[in-house]
Amino acid sequence: QVQLVESGGGLVQAGGSLRLSCAASVNTFSNYVMAWFRQAPGKEREFVAALTWRSINTYYADSVKGRFAISRDDAKNTLYLQMNNLKPEDTAVYYCAADIHTRWKNAQVAGMAGDYDYWGQGTQVTVSS
Repeated sequence: QVQLVESGGGLVQAGGSLRLSCAASVNTFSNYVMAWFRQAPGKEREFVAALTWRSINTYYADSVKGRFAISRDDAKNTLYLQMNNLKPEDTAVYYCAADIHTRWKNAQVAGMAGDYDYWGQGTQVTVSS
C-alpha cells in the first residue's frame, strides 16, 4: 500500500507561483513513475506532468510547458511541481499519482490516468485574475 499526500496548494494571483509537494509513504519511491494530474470543476481529470525513474524522462501537457516543472527528491520520497506564471485556467484540484509497476513510460502512456495505481487526496490551487 502506497500513501501519497499532497501539499502546497492555495490562492494566488495570476502571474504568481506555487510549489506543490507529494510525500510518499514508501522507501521504494525512487522506482516509480510519478505524475501530476488536475481536475477543474465540471471537467475531466487531465494530465499535467510526469517523471520517470531517476528523472530520465519528463513529460508535460502543452498547456503547462515552459511554466511548470516536475521534479523528485528520492532521498525524501517526495515529488514536486513548481508552477510559475499561473493563469486562472490553472485553477483545479491537483493530484499526484504513482505507477509502482514500471520505471519508465513513453509520453503517450504517461498521460493516461488509468495507468497509475495510487493517488493522493488532492490539493486545491486557485488562481485569481
